[in-house]
Amino acid sequence: MRFLTTLLAFFTGAWLFAQSYEPLLDQINEWQLTSCNFGCITDIYYTDGDTLVNNKTYKILDGYHYINRNLLLRENTSEKKVYITILEPQFAEDLLLYDFSLDVGDSIEMLNPITPFPTNGGYFLLDSINMLPLGNGNDYRHFYFSPTPSNTVSTQNAIWVEGVGSLSIINAPGGYPDINAVGHLSCSFKNSELFYSNLDSINVCEPAILGIPEAIESLKEIQLFSQSEKNHFLLTNTQKVNSISVFGLTGKLIKTIAPKSQSNINLDLSTLKPGIYILKIKQTNYKQKTFKVVIK
Repeated sequence: MRFLTTLLAFFTGAWLFAQSYEPLLDQINEWQLTSCNFGCITDIYYTDGDTLVNNKTYKILDGYHYINRNLLLRENTSEKKVYITILEPQFAEDLLLYDFSLDVGDSIEMLNPITPFPTNGGYFLLDSINMLPLGNGNDYRHFYFSPTPSNTVSTQNAIWVEGVGSLSIINAPGGYPDINAVGHLSCSFKNSELFYSNLDSINVCEPAILGIPEAIESLKEIQLFSQSEKNHFLLTNTQKVNSISVFGLTGKLIKTIAPKSQSNINLDLSTLKPGIYILKIKQTNYKQKTFKVVIK
């Protein structure tokens, strides 16, 4: 009997970890975080456009307290890891936020940059991984962590959900999801489709950032690449682009380019002063895409 139990546990564990990985970052991600200090309020944040930094593509966080768009997320799906880059106030490249390749018994140093939680939350132990259903009816991995005995910084547990991130705010993997404190994730959407929901404190999950399929299809083809010549960039698949505006981080319009209909556009931004700029690309279908570029 003991042999059969061990064998069953082995095959169950093998099945659990053989499941395909659900990426966290999709074309359009939206998270809704609810907190109930003196009345409940739900804040919304989302990914809005892509940008290229040091030849790596990142998603730009916007909404909530990310409106200055200085936090960028990048995912390595083959490694099942998610990184964050902070452009301001001090540049910090590729801090590890999530590692969904962890096994039970592994430990990880939790970093919670620019959050109410300790920036360096110390080491956490992965106590268990459970398969639980989400909004689309499929089962996904839920990761349950607790501070290691030597952790003198954090005292509360943390929960991750594959494809969602922390059940606290997205850049606080070591944050405890508390509806009466920083908040607890209520809803998560991928391309406006419900992926995760917790209706303990709200009545319904509805997307605020609409991922219209036609718009997604037209936008996702535009890509920005840096070229070998310093501060020169290439936009590809730009047949529907009718204007490119360059803004400083203060919102000041620096220049506007009105390209002809062409599949690729070369951008020479070498005349700009070193710094961070935002490119807003408008298309003939009235949709737009945003990139953030770093001029050195």
